[in-house]
This record gives sequence, structure tokens and C-alpha cells, in this order.
Amino acid sequence: MERQDLQNNGKINIAIDGPAGAGKSTIARMVATRLGYIYVDTGAMYRAVTWHMLQLNIEPEHAENVLQEAQKLVIELIPDENGQKVLVNEIDVTSEIRTLAVNRIVSRYAQIEGVRSQLSTIQRQLATRKGVVMDGRDIGSHVLPDAELKIFMTATVQERARRRFAEMDASESITLEQLEQEIAQRDQLDEQREFSPLVCADDAIVLDTTKMGIEEVATRILELAHTVMVGQTR
Repeated sequence: MERQDLQNNGKINIAIDGPAGAGKSTIARMVATRLGYIYVDTGAMYRAVTWHMLQLNIEPEHAENVLQEAQKLVIELIPDENGQKVLVNEIDVTSEIRTLAVNRIVSRYAQIEGVRSQLSTIQRQLATRKGVVMDGRDIGSHVLPDAELKIFMTATVQERARRRFAEMDASESITLEQLEQEIAQRDQLDEQREFSPLVCADDAIVLDTTKMGIEEVATRILELAHTVMVGQTR
């Protein structure tokens, strides 16, 4: 058998990590589409858990109750012409999980070790056959430490807040300055959580996207991916 066949026809796994608002989901989706890979939005999974707990008024401080309820959840990520649909127990929550209410509290649910363990197991299973682009906070460092290409995307807090603010619904009453503060606080929570904190893996390539356009970032990651794939077939 040729080496390329042994490497799943040359396919690799790509891990894209970084703080909130760095543009990971948009870029990961573009890269996956152009490579013909599967895109796994791990952030959407945590948002889905958060949305569900908010519906049931289960606070993140009640970790046991959160875990009991999380085990009942069936979260599906379905490719869609507009990106990706997110279903929770067959309910389409694609729009609901992107609200300010979810944004403000998702990191607190994500700190619960049992929730991260449960979702990480699912995420690893999705990547076993290679050909996956997965984005999140701890993909390269924890979920897929053996990913052939690891990217750590970042940008200034001000730029990340500006991007997120431009995407928000006008009905959500928050100023750009308030959003900057919330993103900075979320960075702190993600970096300081005890289990699988936000960290740049030692072998990750850092991309500061503050002054980069979406197309420029995607092109750079595709170039890196092709370099890795060519190296595997030699």
C-alpha cells in the first residue's frame, strides 16, 4: 500500500485555536470548504449546552445538575448552504446560540470539567478518519494534540470587539466599549480555567489577524496545509 493511502489519501487534521472574536469559525469554515474537509465548530457545541441550560434555568454553579442534563443532549452540526446548522435534541438553535445572553455566560459552562470531557470525546471521534478542520480554545493543546497542522489565531481585543459588534443584531443593547470589556473578561476566564485552558500549543503557528483580511488569513492557512500534505507524501 502506498504511503499516501496510509495517510487517508493525504488528508490531515487542522486545529485552529484562539480567543473569542478572532474569526476562527469563519476562517475554519472557509478552509474546510476549499479543502473538501469536514468543519467542526466546537464553540457551537458549548453554546448549545449553554442555550439549553438557560432554557431550564440551570446555573453553571450547579455543576452536577448541568452534567446530568448535558448527558441527555444530542448536539448535531449539519452542513448548510449558509454555513452550519446546530441542532439540540432535533431543535434548530443556530440563531439562538449566537445571542448576547449566551455569549455572556458560555465560558462559565465551558469551565465545567465534565462538560469539556463529554464534548471533547465527541470531537475526537469526529476526527478519527482525518480530513477535519476543528476550531475552539483547546483543540491543538488538548482535543487533537496530534493534529498535523495547528494554528493559533489572535487579534487585539479592540479589533475582536469591533468584528463581533459588526455581526450583532441591532436589537442587542450593548456598546462597543462594553463589548470590549466582556471579551477581555472572557479571555481571562478562558485562560485561567483549571481544565483545558485557552493556550497556544508549543507547535502551533501563531497568526495575528488584527490587520489581515478574511481572504488573506484563509489563503495563508491553506498554503500551510498544502505544505504539510506535500510533506506527508514524500
